[in-house]
Amino acid sequence: MEHAVQTIRSLARAHHSGALAQLASKVASAEGLRDPFKKVTDMVKAMISKLEAQAQSEATEKAYCDEETKKTEAKLSELDEEVGKMSSQLDGAAAKSSSLKEEVAALEKELAKLASEQASMDKIRQEQHSDYLVAKADLEDGLKGVRGALRKIRDYYPDKMEASASFAQTDSFMGQPAPPVKFEKATDASSGIIGLLTVCEGDFAKNLAKEETQEADSAANYEKMTQENKVTKVSKSQDVKFKTQESKSLDATISEISTDKDTVSSELSAVNDYLAKLQERCVAKPETYEERKARRDAEIDGLKQALSVLEDETAFVQRKRRSFRGALVPN
Repeated sequence: MEHAVQTIRSLARAHHSGALAQLASKVASAEGLRDPFKKVTDMVKAMISKLEAQAQSEATEKAYCDEETKKTEAKLSELDEEVGKMSSQLDGAAAKSSSLKEEVAALEKELAKLASEQASMDKIRQEQHSDYLVAKADLEDGLKGVRGALRKIRDYYPDKMEASASFAQTDSFMGQPAPPVKFEKATDASSGIIGLLTVCEGDFAKNLAKEETQEADSAANYEKMTQENKVTKVSKSQDVKFKTQESKSLDATISEISTDKDTVSSELSAVNDYLAKLQERCVAKPETYEERKARRDAEIDGLKQALSVLEDETAFVQRKRRSFRGALVPN
């Protein structure tokens, strides 16, 4: 029995086990008891069963920890990837929305400039047309007066003018009459007056034609530019409309993704907390599972050796007792 006690004490010292040290003390104190080998054997077997139960419990805990850690880390990786994907989507959508809003602002600025230019054109055109109407009225009045004067002179000197000196009426540009044919024969007084009035008539007619040509050109250029501005306005307004719609759609998408990201981030935080608790339970221990298992296996093996020694000693004692009893029985 002494050998078994020494074996158990050695195991207690080697593995710093208070339970084995206590068992060694109990085994040592059992020598004075009745049938000590049986009692000691039962104590050793009970300790072996206890250690094996602890080993099984730790193995179960280790399997649980490994499985939970594996699943939790996989979930963590999945959520991390999802959050990263959402962040990328948010960055892309935000950049696109910002770019569209800048484009809309630039288009609205261009439209405001276009409207200002059109308003300026409208004002200038109105002024030009008003000036034309005034000039036209003045020229037409002047032309009317000159021709009236010529008629009166013609009527006043009928015998001193040839029939060929009649005003020749011909079509001219913008429907204006060509300058009248000069009188070839007249008195000196009438000839000078007629010549002067004829020159005036020509100037009035020429200036009237010039005014009407300029008015037509100005009107044509104004209509052309106005039409081009209308086309440009429609095009840019459509761009503003569609880009604004797209940016609003992106903003709605950003809001939805942000909400989803917040949800996933909350789940990710919860999984991180669970993993921290799991690691605290499964990892944060003085010994690793492998170290504890090796120590536990060594303790069980040592106790089985001690048990084997006890069983051998018990068998030896029993044989010795039988021999002793046999010697006492008479032949």
